[in-house]
Amino acid sequence: MSGPGQEQPKTNSVVARHEGGWRCRVQAGGFELIVDEPPESGGTGTGPMPTEYLLAAMASCYALALNWAARKRGMSLPGLAVTATGTYDGPKFSRLQLTVTCGAPAEEVERLIQPALRACYVSNTIALSPPVEVCLG
Repeated sequence: MSGPGQEQPKTNSVVARHEGGWRCRVQAGGFELIVDEPPESGGTGTGPMPTEYLLAAMASCYALALNWAARKRGMSLPGLAVTATGTYDGPKFSRLQLTVTCGAPAEEVERLIQPALRACYVSNTIALSPPVEVCLG
């Protein structure tokens, strides 16, 4: 319980509804996402796999954080693209790598790497991995 002067923690939620097989429909921020597995894994291939959404979250969050860090320093990053690559090791990734490409000089982009990592919610969450709690509702 919080009292005067104590702020409630901010939260964010998405809802995944199983539709059969390996497919879920996810409601997130007023948008609908489809999650599925490829046919060779028993799915229907009608949407990205859950791990691809994790990589998408990493790549997009870091791209936005890099752009933020650049703007804060009066820089621009023309053609900015971030590729997130995960190396599977059983039911988890053993390695996550972000590859940045853009039209700015490499030495300028290099100075933005750490500030962007500090600002990226997704990479911070993965790096500082909070416990996963499962509750019945």
